[in-house]
Amino acid sequence: MSVHVESVWMYVLVFLCLMVLTATTVGVAFVDLGAFNTLVALTIAVIKMLLVVTFFMHVRHSTALTKVFIAAGFLWLLLLIAFTLTDVGTRSIPQQPEGWGSATTVAPAPK
Repeated sequence: MSVHVESVWMYVLVFLCLMVLTATTVGVAFVDLGAFNTLVALTIAVIKMLLVVTFFMHVRHSTALTKVFIAAGFLWLLLLIAFTLTDVGTRSIPQQPEGWGSATTVAPAPK
């Protein structure tokens, strides 16, 4: 198995990108973007995660099987986030109106 060695400049460049993205995250935290605050923060976090996984975890030069397992892990994470958002999104559904009570109850049996 051959080991691919990245240059020091590549690591420095990735490190500088991570520092810029971290500063951007901090800067965005002080800006009111309304409903997009979370979206922007998560987008920056995903970019940083991809840089770390690609370069520092050496996925860039790994086998296809490793990439499949990493993709499966991210798919599992997306499923968990989707189910969590589905649960949170349904918590604000209004209660059943009062007028429906008689329509859903069973009438007593005649004597």
